[in-house]
Order: sequence, then structure tokens, then C-alpha cells
Amino acid sequence: MTKPALAFFAHHQGRGHANRIMAILEHVPEDRPVIIMTAAPSQLDERPRDATMVELPNMIGAPSRSPALHDQPTPETLHCVPLGVEEMRQHMGTIAQTLREADPALFVIDVSAEIALLSRIMSVPAVTIRMHGDREDIGHVAGYEACVAMLAPFDERIEQDSYPKRLRDRTFYTGGLCTTRAPLRGKSEARSRLGLSEHETVTLVIAGGGGSGTPYAPLTVAARAEPDTRWLVAGPVHREGHETDFGNLRELGWIDNLTDYLCAADRVIASAGDNTVHEIARAGKPFLCIPEWRYFDEQQAKARELQRLGAAVYRETWPASIPEWQRALAETDALDTSILGTLHDEDAARKAAYWLEEQATRLWAVS
Repeated sequence: MTKPALAFFAHHQGRGHANRIMAILEHVPEDRPVIIMTAAPSQLDERPRDATMVELPNMIGAPSRSPALHDQPTPETLHCVPLGVEEMRQHMGTIAQTLREADPALFVIDVSAEIALLSRIMSVPAVTIRMHGDREDIGHVAGYEACVAMLAPFDERIEQDSYPKRLRDRTFYTGGLCTTRAPLRGKSEARSRLGLSEHETVTLVIAGGGGSGTPYAPLTVAARAEPDTRWLVAGPVHREGHETDFGNLRELGWIDNLTDYLCAADRVIASAGDNTVHEIARAGKPFLCIPEWRYFDEQQAKARELQRLGAAVYRETWPASIPEWQRALAETDALDTSILGTLHDEDAARKAAYWLEEQATRLWAVS
């Protein structure tokens, strides 16, 4: 008899949600059918196994049919539910129809509090992927309580004290889940591959894919603070037009060999995106964490937990002066990198998949 499917919802903002699901899919049993619902199916083109793809309308920013509908107040139990939006009705209706027709064993949601509530209303057991942040509002708590359990793709040591114990007790912590599979190399080998000198200090700055880019102006101050350091910037940067370029500061743009640069670096400066943190942990590099703006202070909260554990140095904003850059970099260089290294678990994706399979089996067992 064919097993009921394991269904996934992948939020389309950034690539982290899709990459995490693909990492987990690699370990889902072959006899368990998979359904993936997303507004960005192309992000899952490289998934490691067959899955039924359900494309959802992109409802972000879609207009209401009238000003009066648009102006209706949002209930405290929800976050983003404007009235009279055709794309939203199609989006949620497609999810509901898929759940009704497929009757999945489990619906894994990465991420949406509203869709967790919809799943409960549809009488489908859901697991939501946990993220850091100030999520004590009624909407988030309702979404958590609607789920049969939560899955946290990080180490329990960086859990927030503010997360209620009753929900923590229903959370499975996988350890740090990194979706990057590129091989790690020694510093000398990595620098040889990249044409970098073995005798200079290299600082790698990583800009995530979910925002507008790393601000370039603070990096020009950093380049002046350490003129003998090679500053390399991976990913998009945001210029305001008044910056002065420096010879020791170079933009790499989007690169497909980020791991080589991580291995070649003496230290790393980056945001607190989930995969970014675990990429740096995997490489075991001193980490200066400067969070990007995200809803519910997600990255700020994670950065504070990393600093509390001694795994990273945290700055709420980019240093604006040469002395402040020098202080931040000195603190970073003094870190015990073994602490950050323990936050990465090479087996996290497999643990997540096996745990999901256990939940799907347990919930539908007939005594």
C-alpha cells in the first residue's frame, strides 16, 4: 500500500527555505511520496528526488479590489491577510485543495504562521520550521500551537529564553543544518586555488541573498582601519554614491565557490542568516556577526544568542569609525572558534528527515 505523502510549503523569499527542504529531501525514504508547494518552483529544480510540484501564485504585494477592503484592520491572530486580494485567495485555496486531495501524512511548513493555522483547520497535522526572533505575539503562538510539533534546524544551545517551555518541549532540534556540500580545504590550498597570498590577512564579507545588499560605505572605513588586510566582499553591495574605493577592498559579486573563500579567510563578517551562520561554523572561522533587518528581529535575536554562547562577536549596526572597527575585529580574532564549530551538525538534514518520518508514522498508527 502506498504511503500518504509528506507535503512541504517553501516560502519563496530568499533561497534558504528551498535549500533546507532539498537537503532534508535527500534523506526522505523513497517509498514516501513528496509534494512541494511554493511560489518559486525553480528554486527547487535541483531537488535530489522526485516530487509533485504545486506552483502557488505570488501574493506578496498584490492589491486589494477596493480601498475599503484594503483598509480593514488585521486580526491580532494573523500577520499578513489583506482582504479582497485575488492572488491570496488563489494561493490559500490551492494549498487547501492540495491538502484535501492529497490527504498528506504531515505538512511541513517553512515558514508561515497563517498556513499552519490553515493546516489545522483542514485537519492535517503540520510541523513548522522554527526561526529565531521576537515571535511571542498571538499570531506566532497560535501558529505554533496549531502544529503537532516544531522542527528547529539549529542547536538547542542557541535557543531563546523567551520561547515558551511548553513549545520547546514539542520542538526537535536537528543541530546546525548547513545546505552547502562543497569540500572544505586547508587555508594554503584554498588560497592557492584563488590566487591569494599566504602571507596576508584576508577578511571575507558575505552578503546574503534575502536583502538589498551589504552597505559598501562601512567597508571602506574597515579598509582604512586595516590597510594591510585584503578585504573581499561576496554577494551584492549597496552603494549610496559617496564611497571612496580602496585598493585592498575588492567586490567578488555572486560566486559559486564561496566555500573556497571561507577556507582561505582569516575571519568572516556576515549576517545571521541560517545557512550563512552554519557555513561559517562548518569552516570554523572567527565570526563577526552584523545582522540584516528581518521581520520580527529574526537575525538580531540569533546574533545575540551566538554572542551569548561565545560563538561570534555581535554588532547591532556596522561600525562607523576606524577605532570601532579595530575593536570589533580584535574581539573577533580573540574568539575560540571551536565553540562556533560545534554548532554545525553534518548529520542535521538526515536527523530532520528521519524525525519527520517517525512523526508521520506515529501520528497515523492504528492500534
